[in-house]
Amino acid sequence: MTDTQQRAAAKAFAKNWKDRGYEKGDSQIFWVELLTTVFGVTEISQFISFEDQVHLDHTSFIDGYIEKTHVMIEQKSINKSLTAAIRQSDGSMLTPFEQAKRYSSELPYSKRPRWIVTSNFQSFYIYDMEKPGGDPEIIQLEDLEKEYYRLQFLVDEGNTNLQREMEVSIAAGEIVGLLYDALAKQYVDPTTERAMKSLNILCVRMVFCLYAEDAGIFGQHGMFHDYLEEFDTRHMRKAVIELFQVLDTKPEDRDPYIEESLAQFPYVNGGLFANEDIEIPQFTDEIRNLLLEKASADFDWSEISPTIFGAVFESTLNPETRRSGGMHYTSIENIHKVIDPLFLDDLKNELKEIQQITVQRTKDKKLRDFQTKLSNLRWLDPASGSGNFLTETYISIRRLENEVIKELQGKMAEQHFESRKNYQAGHYWSVYGWICGTGLCTALPKSINRFYLY
Repeated sequence: MTDTQQRAAAKAFAKNWKDRGYEKGDSQIFWVELLTTVFGVTEISQFISFEDQVHLDHTSFIDGYIEKTHVMIEQKSINKSLTAAIRQSDGSMLTPFEQAKRYSSELPYSKRPRWIVTSNFQSFYIYDMEKPGGDPEIIQLEDLEKEYYRLQFLVDEGNTNLQREMEVSIAAGEIVGLLYDALAKQYVDPTTERAMKSLNILCVRMVFCLYAEDAGIFGQHGMFHDYLEEFDTRHMRKAVIELFQVLDTKPEDRDPYIEESLAQFPYVNGGLFANEDIEIPQFTDEIRNLLLEKASADFDWSEISPTIFGAVFESTLNPETRRSGGMHYTSIENIHKVIDPLFLDDLKNELKEIQQITVQRTKDKKLRDFQTKLSNLRWLDPASGSGNFLTETYISIRRLENEVIKELQGKMAEQHFESRKNYQAGHYWSVYGWICGTGLCTALPKSINRFYLY
């Protein structure tokens, strides 16, 4: 199946299963359709099994199991929470993931899953058992057309998700490199300190706008592209300067007669667009085509990994690094080998203990105290390059805070978070953080704002 065919199949599948799904009657049909129509599985009866018995103190049944790729599936009905504990037949309270883990512990070692997927027909929570205690990746059914590749592990024995993030992030770095080189040629003397600093800031701002239009930060897909498309090459420099000024101005402080094409852009805090005293050269047809086609219309920036792209981006803006051909970053797995035992495991355990409290008033107070604790923690990376450790730390801490908010606000909050791509309320801020460099602290939300780059 080609990429186009898979996207079309995923779109049709998501439309077919929108707002429906009953655990007992629809689960097997749901998974059979997903595997056959989207991922091209042919001999489906040989590929996935349903209702396999597992013997605890009673006989239970595994909703779905894919032996080839070591995937266990725990399915719930639509609108059922995938994070709330459910009373089991023995009286214990387990989340769907904990329920699947209990099944896993009773299987022969050769059959224990590498992946556990919990689903309620509208969301997929993916747990990688190679990262015990790690947070799940979350895919929404409505996003399947764009994100089907993140479920590729269902049929492929390798972890293609990380490979995809790597490929997309490196491709993004190559686009930035082309843009950097094209802009550099327009400076009178690109070797001066002021020109080099201006060029770097200009590229950072461009990348932010490209990411923001794809990730929904600007509110509408393609806003940056559509705005620039209105101008020919001769007028594009002026258009970019005016846009930067608007992005740095609060709506109440803007010219009331500003053009609608500019007024629709939000205010961006954090100081990214604050310095207007930078050199911005004239644009060329090459630069215009790069921005409108290769960097915007033909590329989805929302798929990049902040941790990987941070290093790629840093090397792109560093001529010495580019000349030497070096591009070094610490993988997410290796980052967690440091931050998990250092502080993250303890914080996760502390939250888990609070979640077990049965007296609601006491539990709520402990949750609020824990949230306050998170907001007052300080994080320092004294040798930060692209900020990979701080980026991944921020994402991890923000996930913990999201869990606290869900516990405090209940189902309404959970539905809100699940509607957001990647289940990372901090995803935009972490990307914004490494883009802003030392402006990170002012760019972050007030709830968690003590991250320091040096």
